[in-house]
Amino acid sequence: MPRLTFVPAAASLLMALVSVGAQAQNVYRILGPDGKVTFSDRPPAETPAPPARRAATPTAATASPSAANGALPYELRQVANRFPVTIYTGNDCAPCGSLRNLLTSRGVPYTERTVTSNEDIAALQRLSGSTSLPFGTIGGQQLVGFSDAEWIQYLDAAGYPKQSQLPGNYRQPAPAPLVAAKPVETAPAPAPKAPAPAAPPPPASDGPTPSNPAGIRF
Repeated sequence: MPRLTFVPAAASLLMALVSVGAQAQNVYRILGPDGKVTFSDRPPAETPAPPARRAATPTAATASPSAANGALPYELRQVANRFPVTIYTGNDCAPCGSLRNLLTSRGVPYTERTVTSNEDIAALQRLSGSTSLPFGTIGGQQLVGFSDAEWIQYLDAAGYPKQSQLPGNYRQPAPAPLVAAKPVETAPAPAPKAPAPAAPPPPASDGPTPSNPAGIRF
């Protein structure tokens, strides 16, 4: 019975096919930035991911009172959220300045509303039942006028720290009017007048005139 033997040429061909098969397994599908798909025996180069953008953090000077409270220490933030302080002040009001100084020195964050216009005064009357300034609230407690002993008593009862814990870069929100100013409405411009109709020409005279004694018509 004849025996099968591999000749060198057949062995070389077999090795070449194995090599081609191994190379065929390392084909990479590459998706380009333009969406075009290509194939290559080399792996695609790694493209570094763009750095993630960080959202801008509002500062205490520009943020709303509730957002500004996020920059406060935990204990003070808890008290300020439960018993927010709002004061109502006016121009040339010495007690109003004393109230601001008390809150600032103790480190109490507060919101300030100014009362300057007739609309502000009417709104203050509806809110407090009086037009006396300063007027303030600590949570649901209303305080008319300024007495440092009274304010300290209610701040202590609310749980505000006796010593300031405000961060060094904290700024109180800017004062705002009690009633937002309404935009001024401009009157519409009057419609242009139609031009007056032209006067009709004088009627032609059929008879003689001083400039046309013969009465000739053209």
